[in-house]
Amino acid sequence: MKTWNKRTKAVHAGIRRSQYNEVSEAIYLTQGFVYDSAEDAEARFIKSGEDEFIYARYGNPTVAMFEDRIAALEGAEDGFAAASGMAAVNGALTSMLRAGDHVVSARALFGSCLYILEEVLTRYGVEVTFVDGTDLSAWEAAIRPDTQAVFFESISNPTLEVIDIAAVSKLAHAVDATVIVDNVFATPVYSDAIAQGADVVVYSATKHIDGQGRALGGVILGAREFIRGTVEPYMKHTGGAMSPFTAWIMLKGLETIDLRVRAQAATAKSLAAALQADGALQNVIYPGLESHPQHALAQSQMGAGGTVLAIDAGTQAAAFKLLNALEIWTISNNLGDAKSIATHPATTTHQRLSDDTKATLGITPGLMRLSVGLEDADDLLEDLRQAIAGL
Repeated sequence: MKTWNKRTKAVHAGIRRSQYNEVSEAIYLTQGFVYDSAEDAEARFIKSGEDEFIYARYGNPTVAMFEDRIAALEGAEDGFAAASGMAAVNGALTSMLRAGDHVVSARALFGSCLYILEEVLTRYGVEVTFVDGTDLSAWEAAIRPDTQAVFFESISNPTLEVIDIAAVSKLAHAVDATVIVDNVFATPVYSDAIAQGADVVVYSATKHIDGQGRALGGVILGAREFIRGTVEPYMKHTGGAMSPFTAWIMLKGLETIDLRVRAQAATAKSLAAALQADGALQNVIYPGLESHPQHALAQSQMGAGGTVLAIDAGTQAAAFKLLNALEIWTISNNLGDAKSIATHPATTTHQRLSDDTKATLGITPGLMRLSVGLEDADDLLEDLRQAIAGL
């Protein structure tokens, strides 16, 4: 399997077939497992084998298939599937940190990630330092000999800043800090985060992995010692595990993720280029455009610009008018879906931030995040143009 390309791994990695040799992965909808004897039960609680399970909160055959498959796709030794993307972010950070530890994080983050770092971790005595993620000198100044972890989104939500994974990892590893990367916007298709230096990669499986808006899920990926020795004990005892049915949905999503994401990224690039050429908007932000400040980094790190772009209509009133005029694009707050989705971050996903913080992060009143789906590219562009014309 090590020689397989990602598209093949996304279809075949991790399969566990029952005695019936089914083609599609089986869903093991059971909360527990039985033992041949009391002695067998005792032995399994002492040490479970690779395909031995105790309780669905601890592990399940369907969930294990998803964990193995996404780990193979990412190039990680192991993974732990979580109930949601935020359960994965919280689990990756909280499982390894103690009172008095120090974390350095990029400032540009999804609102719920900021909440965990600003409110949850600090509540229990963890010191958090925020930096401009694109400024390597800021990372260098903030990382201390006692820093335990660094955290950042490889592409920030929603302003699409691209963080240099290799450079930040080098600075962190110089003090033996763990590098945790939220890699949602890069997707497993374009990600080489672990090869570039990340120790832990986190995904919201709700996004591109499912890809069809059906279920919540997340996954933490990394070295087997970290996943099974640090993450698993925390997650299984605090209840953040993924359900078997959700794992089956995610397995089905992985089978088509390569085809979907590449098509979405190609459309996103064509839309961004066309909108920028039109010149009717205040700003068009997309890592695949040469005008993007980290365009070269995005190309070397991912080889593509991703499936999401951002546009700015200048004011909230103009943004709302544009959003309300759209016919194909759906107003929602998810991303990575087969349906194209438009979001106004300042009043939804990042509304809890102060106006000063929004301004610092570049979340302007007119900014809209556009997650490109699988519709016809010409139809999506025409829909955007007719909405823009109404301004």
